[in-house]
Amino acid sequence: QVQLVESGGGSVQAGGSLTLSCAASGFTVSQCCMAWFRQAPGKERRGVAGLDANGRFEHGIPSDSALEGRVTLSKDNAKNTLNLRMNNLKPEDTATYFCAAHCGGWSCTVVDVGMDYWGKGTPVTVSS
Repeated sequence: QVQLVESGGGSVQAGGSLTLSCAASGFTVSQCCMAWFRQAPGKERRGVAGLDANGRFEHGIPSDSALEGRVTLSKDNAKNTLNLRMNNLKPEDTATYFCAAHCGGWSCTVVDVGMDYWGKGTPVTVSS
């Protein structure tokens, strides 16, 4: 059974950093497009970034210039997890963060419709 479980969310001060993890089961993250999305209160869910099966970084679509230079993704193949590191957090980063995966080919388009599996999300609150 495919499952994605996010962890690492919580409250953070502006200017700080956080690392979110997504533990996958039922498939191998190294063979899939893995991505993070976020949904701010009252807004639509949007892609943050992803890693394709070759480990290439993919921006969310549409791209968010506010994330430029602040986001790092990594896959831990031994733990079968996807990690998201965000630096210099801002109050506008407050959102629920979702992990997602697409395992049906080589494409890695970081949009909702491009994903096959979803986690339930982990909330992040950034206070000023």
